[in-house]
Amino acid sequence: MIIHTQAHARAGLLGNPSDGFYGKTIAFIVKNFAARVTLYESPELEILPSADDRHCFKSLADLVHQVDLHGYYGGVRLVKAAVRKFAEFFAQRHLTLPRRNFTIRYRSTIPRLVGLGGSSAIVTATMRALMRFYDLELPPTVLPSLALRAETEELRIPAGLQDRVVQTYEGIVYMDFAHKLLERQGHGHYEPLPKRLLPAVFVAYRAELAEGSEVAHRSLRVRFDSGERAVVNAMKRFARFAEQGRRALLDGDEGKLAELIDANFDLRRRICTLNPRQAEMVEVARRLGAPCKFAGSGGAVVGLCKSDAQFRKLRDAYRKVGCKIIKPRL
Repeated sequence: MIIHTQAHARAGLLGNPSDGFYGKTIAFIVKNFAARVTLYESPELEILPSADDRHCFKSLADLVHQVDLHGYYGGVRLVKAAVRKFAEFFAQRHLTLPRRNFTIRYRSTIPRLVGLGGSSAIVTATMRALMRFYDLELPPTVLPSLALRAETEELRIPAGLQDRVVQTYEGIVYMDFAHKLLERQGHGHYEPLPKRLLPAVFVAYRAELAEGSEVAHRSLRVRFDSGERAVVNAMKRFARFAEQGRRALLDGDEGKLAELIDANFDLRRRICTLNPRQAEMVEVARRLGAPCKFAGSGGAVVGLCKSDAQFRKLRDAYRKVGCKIIKPRL
């Protein structure tokens, strides 16, 4: 039997980056892009490389560019970490997995390292494939935490739970990561929202601005853990943006939602040193009257779009600065 699984890209609508700091967020799935995993039984356990893991390059400059984008291990390290964490999870519970080997490979169309959840999608899709292979099921509250630990504990990549939660539940999800919840039950409060509540949105990205999310998260983590007041207070405000955004979605208050999206980005700009070219992606939309913010840690943005005419103007403006724009499919 050949097993096929997938996990999609995601865009953070409100509250990020507070998901890694006991905050609250709203995010939605972007089905235009996906990480897909294929797994089948085989004599030996083998992880096949993807295009991101290649060792043949057009030139020295191509090698340098690929290493900058994907590191020295591409996505294979994510698959390895996911498999190891999956096995460890059941071993710690004294559950022995059947002695069966498999071959596994991944393919991803998610633009790499622009803040659309590409790494977490590979891990989540891998764990879904393993569940089917071993005929096991992880509760939707457990899978995101396990996927996160594959990156934070195995690979030392600073990250939050948001990506893995929305990739598990799909659609639109409101998430509360309050410290007391995580301590008491091992996971946050996750509330899927009706997809019809989301007004017309766009996502724009620029592949050449790729940068690992750990670059932004690591600095914020140090500042948050040291108790820097500006950062600690900002995380509480980000969380309130998500709370208010949930209410705005339920009430159909698009004006309030627009106000919160802009406020979310403005606050981020106050506490972080942003790449000017990434910040320009937000300003392009704002100049055309579209509320806009980072979809993740940079490289991609999300915003509201009032009409097809406005979308066409956005498309033309983004094209001039080397960006691509899509209408997300949920």
